[in-house]
Amino acid sequence: MTALNQHLLQQLTNNPTRQWVKDITLGRWFTGATLLADIATLQATWTAGKVGRHDTLLVCIPNGAAHVPIDQAAWAAGIAVHPLSPTTPASELLRDHAEHHYTAMITLPALAAELASPALRVVPMTLATAGELAVVFDETQLATRTAADLSAPEEDDIALIMHTSGTTGKPKRVGLSQRIIFNAAKHDAASNQMFEDTVALITMPMFHINAQVMVTLAMRVAGGQLVIAPKFSASQFWQQVHDNRITWTSVVPTMIMILLLNDAANATYARLAAAIHLNFVRYSSFSLPEDKLTAFQDRYHTHVIEGYGMTESASQCTINPLDAPKIGSAGKPFGTDVAIHTGDGQFTTAPNVTGEIVIRGDHVIASYMDPHPDSFVNGWFLTGDLGRFDADGYLYIKGRTKDIISRGGEKVSPAAVENVLSELPFIAELAVIGLPDPLYGEAVTAVIVSRTPGVNEVAERDAVLAYGRAHLAKFEAPTQVVFTQSFPRNATGKVLRPQLRDQVLAVGASHGA
Repeated sequence: MTALNQHLLQQLTNNPTRQWVKDITLGRWFTGATLLADIATLQATWTAGKVGRHDTLLVCIPNGAAHVPIDQAAWAAGIAVHPLSPTTPASELLRDHAEHHYTAMITLPALAAELASPALRVVPMTLATAGELAVVFDETQLATRTAADLSAPEEDDIALIMHTSGTTGKPKRVGLSQRIIFNAAKHDAASNQMFEDTVALITMPMFHINAQVMVTLAMRVAGGQLVIAPKFSASQFWQQVHDNRITWTSVVPTMIMILLLNDAANATYARLAAAIHLNFVRYSSFSLPEDKLTAFQDRYHTHVIEGYGMTESASQCTINPLDAPKIGSAGKPFGTDVAIHTGDGQFTTAPNVTGEIVIRGDHVIASYMDPHPDSFVNGWFLTGDLGRFDADGYLYIKGRTKDIISRGGEKVSPAAVENVLSELPFIAELAVIGLPDPLYGEAVTAVIVSRTPGVNEVAERDAVLAYGRAHLAKFEAPTQVVFTQSFPRNATGKVLRPQLRDQVLAVGASHGA
């Protein structure tokens, strides 16, 4: 039995009556015994369907307690879990399945019904932590099997498969082993001072590495309690913190700024402040303006601690020390080697040297599931982010070498959005860029050369926005549309996104936008 599986199993077996996870949507806590019963149901269903070790399970369900037994049951069987956004359309799930051939999927029954296919068999399943779910088996793959592979998983078996955005339009698949995620969770628990009496609130999506490892698995390592919300709600946040005795949570800067602006949130906090004991809020994604950070700390009487991480490291690489944070920095390395690649083959931790941030450690991947050798140099992973250290060893993020758009904590591939929007017939040329957004960090912006310039801009703008909402995940869908006559390009014809961004901003400024 792997170290991860041994820890998780013993924790529930030794504490069958303890309340471990609360599902806010269902309004109830789940004990170790209840979680173990759901795990047994899941494993029996998979075994009967001939699904076992080395198979991949796609999970497409809303935030909720069910993610905890699903993950544990899969890892105990040596099954890799690939969580996706619950807003993913059926058409996209089918395209993803056709490419990656998932052995099984877990979805809500309504979504399973939309996946109707002779090759896919739907089996209803009821879990205490979720109610009615559907397991979708790929009979094309399973038809030749006589039984599930019930051999014991090993440390290097893949536990999680996560998508991370790439610049080619096709997301990279990150395969995180049982060893990697367990190491990451141990580092996270230690650096975030998680203990048995810690109660963590999850408002981040469960298909993110943050909720999966940074919070859920780290809290399982620490032996604390989890409270899972369906999504972030500013008006309900402080009530949730109060009612569930929350002491710790992880957010993105957008959430902090929304809480500061939301009248209902502020009124609720004022009413409940005396009984709220939130020790600190951890955040990452993009830098929070100093005035917003200070305002949040002063108004809500808590600490805001910044860290830096990514899917490829199974969570964080740096974090500000709780007793000596530096506002504006991503903190110091924890459980991770972090250096600056200067571009001449040299790696340094010297202060005030700007270059690409590189990382390595026992929780960092050494390769992607698909070949991307240019992402690794001499044992280091190239993050694509620019940064520098100060004289005290604190890391400062200075930008990105890649084109990825960061929107409210989500990473958006411009090319992936372009591939979808380019199906619209009135678009002659298209480029997707990120423009500054004070609330979400960046706004996904479609810059378009129309086939009929200046004729139907209002209708075409509405069509782009509607098409994006219908065919892309919510965070990928453009929120702005800009029309232009041409794009700045290099000698080979490639669109120069930084120059295009500057061009659009300059036009906006000249128009008083």
